[in-house]
Amino acid sequence: MNSFGPVITAMVTPFDEYNQLNVNSLRKLIIHLLKHGTSSLVVTGTTGEAPTLSATERLRVWEIAVDFAGGSVPVIAGVGTNNTKTTLHNIKLAEEVGVDGLLIVTPYYNKPNQKGLITHFRELALSTDLPILLYNVPARTGVSFEIETLSELVTEKNIVGIKDASGDLSFIKALKELVPPDFNIYTGDDLHYLDTLKLGGSGVISVASHLVGLQMNQISKLYHQGQIEEATALNDKLAPLYQAMFQTSNPIPVKAILNKLDLNVGPLRLPLVGLDQFEADELFGQIKHLIDDDV
Repeated sequence: MNSFGPVITAMVTPFDEYNQLNVNSLRKLIIHLLKHGTSSLVVTGTTGEAPTLSATERLRVWEIAVDFAGGSVPVIAGVGTNNTKTTLHNIKLAEEVGVDGLLIVTPYYNKPNQKGLITHFRELALSTDLPILLYNVPARTGVSFEIETLSELVTEKNIVGIKDASGDLSFIKALKELVPPDFNIYTGDDLHYLDTLKLGGSGVISVASHLVGLQMNQISKLYHQGQIEEATALNDKLAPLYQAMFQTSNPIPVKAILNKLDLNVGPLRLPLVGLDQFEADELFGQIKHLIDDDV
């Protein structure tokens, strides 16, 4: 079954001064992430402001990611919507581009019941041979997987894992006891990265790895080498940065810091608004000593 490594970056989408897709900055960011230890890339997810991307922009992001990262690390496309038909269409396009996997969020706003979730995800899984990571983020979607629902969905051969951003470690613990040993369980909360490893999970789908990917990879290495105290110390050191990336809605903070680092990811799209100059300077001052040395 597919493994996407311990530190998957949920990548931002760069825009230019006119709020259009910035292809040059996108390429530059991908190269930066490859140098800084990302084991896979998630594009057009929550951090990538997917709800504000046009269909053409989404497709272009996938093409560039596959072109620049394909063959180096897996590229995972966020294709989920709250319309099963639209999601099926997105899956077909992502297949044609050549992505390596799919991240599919629970349908938002509609609030399907558990039977609806099972039917939705089974239809999606049957439409493709690509590996699928389910995405559980109830704070944003208004719906959450129940453990019994997941026990049915994991029987689909290409549903290979889950990104859980519920913030509930007991959910991850219960899920780990239920699923096959090779089922990939990722936390979507950087603060829960090491705890997820300790529960037998695969790692994190991360925002902070834009800035501290090398150090986050080191945490995984230390942990799996049995150097638990060292892994814990490094994780604790990075905790203020993890927290800072979610002091307001993601990806507002991480885009501010990436711009400070001259990666030129540009503005956000409404309804999100960026930090003002004072706020960005203050945030950067709080965490700059934690960022990977060669950023």
